[in-house]
Amino acid sequence: MSDKTTTPQRVGVIGLGAMGLGTATFLLESGLDVTGCDITPKACRAFESRGGHSVGSPAALAEHCDIVLLVVVNADQVDAVLFGEQGLVGRMAQGGLVMQCATVAPSFARRLAERLEAEGLQMLDAPISGGAAKARDGQLSVMASGAEAAFAKAAPVLDAMAATVYRLGDEPGVGSSMKLVNQLLAGVHIASAAEAMALGIRMGLDPDTVFDVITHSAGNSWMFENRIPHILKGDYTPLSAVDIFVKDLNIVHETGRELALPTPVAASALQQFTAAKGAGFGREDDAAVIKVYQRLSGIALPEAANDDGEA
Repeated sequence: MSDKTTTPQRVGVIGLGAMGLGTATFLLESGLDVTGCDITPKACRAFESRGGHSVGSPAALAEHCDIVLLVVVNADQVDAVLFGEQGLVGRMAQGGLVMQCATVAPSFARRLAERLEAEGLQMLDAPISGGAAKARDGQLSVMASGAEAAFAKAAPVLDAMAATVYRLGDEPGVGSSMKLVNQLLAGVHIASAAEAMALGIRMGLDPDTVFDVITHSAGNSWMFENRIPHILKGDYTPLSAVDIFVKDLNIVHETGRELALPTPVAASALQQFTAAKGAGFGREDDAAVIKVYQRLSGIALPEAANDDGEA
């Protein structure tokens, strides 16, 4: 990609959660004219505190923007912000571009592009990966597919928000297909990291030592290195919640069923996240999947330090 210098564009970001807020902030700092949107007033205030302008509904956003990024949770939210009572469609100017960044089924992405085209809007199927920190630094990976015209219109935004943009094809759905491959691996790696740490603790190993040894050994993974520190600190503040992987691994399962392709390892990870949700941990960080093992075997997990630095 080119450097981060861009010409001003009218950009909207719907969904000011961990990823959306970071992305909106970096786009703003890159010289783009950015309007944020979230149904939660607290999220809107967070963006405003960083110098941005925000509105409370997609309808109010539509008139301000030529390009809108959807950084929401699921397909139902995508549908609502586009076609709901306060949706963008019918209010956004013809020729406008919707960048669909949520994790959705490839079949949904394809149907969505057709619906938007019928309304005179373009769509780039553009799921994102990298987490809140990389969103804030404009270092995301974007797995994108769509028409050449959609890529051209999105270029200033993609240049600003991403370290790497993978152009995967000219049809929506390909980007979402690639994101599912990523989410299968991410979910499995988090679940297996939690299981490995639970085994180590159950065998009497020191958790910090397990982390040190594994991160310097062949069994390491990006997710082990990234998520296990949450467990070691006893801090399950959600950066990516258990509920997200219940959703995403369900999409993997359903897509596999559509294709008559079994996904048994992903299915096992899904069961662990579902168990964590059922135990009341759905809104905690996805590393909280380890608490399933705590419930089953009584292992003692590290506790959060108090204000005095004591556990």
